[in-house]
Amino acid sequence: MKAHIVSLIHAVALIGLGGYGYLSSDTPSVTALIPVVFGVLLLAMNKGVKKENKVIAHIAVLLTLLIIIGLIKPLTGAMGRGDSAAVARVATMLVLGVLAMVSFVRSFIAARKARG
Repeated sequence: MKAHIVSLIHAVALIGLGGYGYLSSDTPSVTALIPVVFGVLLLAMNKGVKKENKVIAHIAVLLTLLIIIGLIKPLTGAMGRGDSAAVARVATMLVLGVLAMVSFVRSFIAARKARG
């Protein structure tokens, strides 16, 4: 699958699942909106990723890596609380982030092979 498609799916999931997690919480914290912010940023960059703009693609990879790293603590916290809905939401965002990262790396390798 193309990197821009996987990144788009990841961005939409971050926005949707992050927003749902915030709105459905009994005690919502503004930090729960961090995935939403990252999703909006990735969504805004998607056109550049689709056009294979190197700078935008590398920024998108950096944001994807940051969100993957940033979701580890919420996942362990949700598991510690026994909140299966939160575990499912965070795990979904995490898996989609890893898939997006793999797609980016594959597209970078393909672009390098095509150049030389």
